[in-house]
Amino acid sequence: MSLVFQPIEPRTAPVPMEGFVPWVRHNLFGNWKSTVATLIIAVLAVLYLPELTNWALFKAVFRPSLDECQAARGTGACWGVVAEKYRLIILGRYPYAEQWRPVIATLLLVGLIAVSCIRLFWKPWLVALWVIAIAAFFLLMGGGWFGLTRVPTDQWGGLPLTIMLATFGIVLAFPLAVVVALGRRSRLTAIRSVCTIYVELIRGVPLISVLFMASFMFPLFMPPGTTPDVLLRVLVGITLFAAAYLAETVRGGLQAIPKGQVEAAQSLGMSYWQTQRKIVLPQALAIVLPGIMNNFIAIFKDTSLVTIVSLYELTGAMGLALNSDADWRPYKIEGYIFIALIYFAFCFSMSRYSLWVEKRLNRSRLR
Repeated sequence: MSLVFQPIEPRTAPVPMEGFVPWVRHNLFGNWKSTVATLIIAVLAVLYLPELTNWALFKAVFRPSLDECQAARGTGACWGVVAEKYRLIILGRYPYAEQWRPVIATLLLVGLIAVSCIRLFWKPWLVALWVIAIAAFFLLMGGGWFGLTRVPTDQWGGLPLTIMLATFGIVLAFPLAVVVALGRRSRLTAIRSVCTIYVELIRGVPLISVLFMASFMFPLFMPPGTTPDVLLRVLVGITLFAAAYLAETVRGGLQAIPKGQVEAAQSLGMSYWQTQRKIVLPQALAIVLPGIMNNFIAIFKDTSLVTIVSLYELTGAMGLALNSDADWRPYKIEGYIFIALIYFAFCFSMSRYSLWVEKRLNRSRLR
């Protein structure tokens, strides 16, 4: 049989993506739809950005002067409300003389989270560091030991409460979600049914209902005279709610793993938990990493709902700071913009870290 040579048609050279101009050409003017969208946004920016800049910066009042804010009302922002009320917004109703404690506790917790996100520190001693840091956090916040004044949990608030609820909600919800996701794929009918009922029941009601039940109805099922702390009840409610949604995300990753890999592991004599821990879960979690991070961001933002049970986190503390003062009440917009920037800073950092992890995982797959 004779072979016939068929030349391959020449292909266009790849478009260079390095540099500012190639990036702009590819991302902003790649096709006619992208070009039209870019031009519309540019026109809107030209029309409204100068006026917004004047309101936010050039004509704004930055000093905590009520007279200057009244004079600039309607033409410039009053950032003086932040300068005047920042301690109450950031730290809530925590006693003024003891506010150094939540500052140190929050910095300690945020620093621990940052260290935990670096692969270099993924060592066995990191678990012990978490235990020590958590104990130090509650010691500083609650007091009652080593000469620290006792501060009840109903006076905790502001950013420390938001970070604490989000951190422990994520840390506690993730392992529970993995167990529930595995339970929903179990061959045992009883386990599968319990996990399915839990997920569908929790996902069928809003978080506000879960928090309300955890705060007001849960004590009714406790023995007489036993009333768990309201902060503990809220944390349990957030954990259960977040775990139900996160479990479905993890289950989607589990379903994406070919059955052949599980069968190959069984043929090698690996147990069920060895297969899940070494083969299935690492791949499944990597596949649904964007969805997992999306759930983490949602948990961080959902902490704003705890205000309904009289726990004044960042959003609630801002409302408490301005609603209690009729002079500064008209400048709520500036207050909401301030806390929105705080939420954006944390959520954007989580999003960028997720992208960094995705790139690392994609790079490891190509090797």
